[in-house]
Amino acid sequence: MDLDAALLSRIQFAFTVSFHIIFPAITIGLATFIAIWEGLWLKTRNPLYLQLAKFWIKPFAITFGMGVVGGIVLSYEFGTNFSEFSHKVGAVLGPLMAYEVLTAFFLEAGFLGVMLFGWQRVSEKVHFISTLTVAIGTWISAFWIIVANSWMQTPAGYIEVDGVFQVASWTEVIFNPSMPYRFMHMLMAALITGTFVVGGVSAWFLLKGHNTDFARKGFSMAMWAALVLAPTQAVIGDFHGLVVKEHQPAKLAAMEGIWPVKEEKVPLLLFAVPDEKAETNHLAIGIPHLGSLILTHSWDGEVTGLKAFAPEDRPPVKPVFYSFRIMVGLGVLMILIAFAAAWLRWKGKLYDCRLLHKACFLMIPSGVIATLFGWYVVEIGRQPWLVYGLVRTMDVVSPLPASRVLFSLSLFVITYSLLFGVYLYFMRKLIRKGPPTMEFLQQQRIGVDSPGYALALVKQVGHEAPLHADHTPGHYGSVDGTNAEPSDHSDKPEGR
Repeated sequence: MDLDAALLSRIQFAFTVSFHIIFPAITIGLATFIAIWEGLWLKTRNPLYLQLAKFWIKPFAITFGMGVVGGIVLSYEFGTNFSEFSHKVGAVLGPLMAYEVLTAFFLEAGFLGVMLFGWQRVSEKVHFISTLTVAIGTWISAFWIIVANSWMQTPAGYIEVDGVFQVASWTEVIFNPSMPYRFMHMLMAALITGTFVVGGVSAWFLLKGHNTDFARKGFSMAMWAALVLAPTQAVIGDFHGLVVKEHQPAKLAAMEGIWPVKEEKVPLLLFAVPDEKAETNHLAIGIPHLGSLILTHSWDGEVTGLKAFAPEDRPPVKPVFYSFRIMVGLGVLMILIAFAAAWLRWKGKLYDCRLLHKACFLMIPSGVIATLFGWYVVEIGRQPWLVYGLVRTMDVVSPLPASRVLFSLSLFVITYSLLFGVYLYFMRKLIRKGPPTMEFLQQQRIGVDSPGYALALVKQVGHEAPLHADHTPGHYGSVDGTNAEPSDHSDKPEGR
């Protein structure tokens, strides 16, 4: 069988970007949670918040590292596999990628070391500021990536000179029509992903009966977050859908499986088998009028169908249609779980319902899966264009031998599969190990003449409370905020 270099290049990019997006989707949510927990600990001195932050910082660290490893190749693939695309739009997308590195990646990398290793080396406030900066850095990184991708979906603020796109207005490029909705949609997806990772792992501890106080606090906060985030995501998705209807009608038609040139009283298809050759759907199961109501906010609203576009201008219908339903189906399930948790909380049974705990444990990967299939809707639905309406994918593929692309694709599949296996192994190991004990946290916070969370276990002569950086007896006290009492009678410092 003859190999198609263009198809292999597209598969390679799809595979590498799918692998990469898993990790930012988790780290954005986890970084935000860790910053919240550390801030709450500083505010309340409740040791459970510190325990949560300390536990999740290691899974965050290895996930962050995997994201860097998986994402570094993507910018190179633009040049190697889609070189003409880089030539045509480099003046627009190149600076956006540079802004992401300068404003986000450097910010994250600069404070990540303090966040991970500064617990015993800097003051509490400095460490919290570092954690908060890393969390903000993940948000900024998502912003610039979404800006670049949104411009490819709804290009604006450009001029074309000799087939090359240049910037006419950076404001219009950055704040293109779909960017605000897509940024909020992606950011919410990442926060929901982190929510169900935290909630699912906490539910696992509850099922096992281990670290119950720690698990209850994490599970409770995750369910509160899900109750706010999941319905909010549905509202944002509705606004995003209106933008897609206006600017990318062929994508919307593929998402909903709409074929007539113009169709009124559009049903909401729960299931169907799209037939691109016959230009119809088989085995369709739908709710009458609901599609029009959602897509146009009118009971009898009219929607443009796929037949309004030439076959060569339509996206592949089946992948878009089914991916959209997987994403929405998981979103609905998340909302149901959030409301079930709220009802059980009201009944006083949130920590006793094993069925809910099992469901949340099974939902650990749900945010990642929904995010992946959401991206498939976005990217496959844009085809056959790389820049919607302006640059076709097949026109900018590099003229590479198919065998070379197949070789690099095979290496990516093997290497990334091994990396993902290692990642899952260490994540499982960290989770099974459980959170640090209260005694360990207390030991880390007792010290003398040293900043922050000094490691030395020191008791002063005469059994006085330990002195700290400001030489105030009992300045930090115990892990729960009360003054520490001496627990030994040693006259000498015991270093660690």
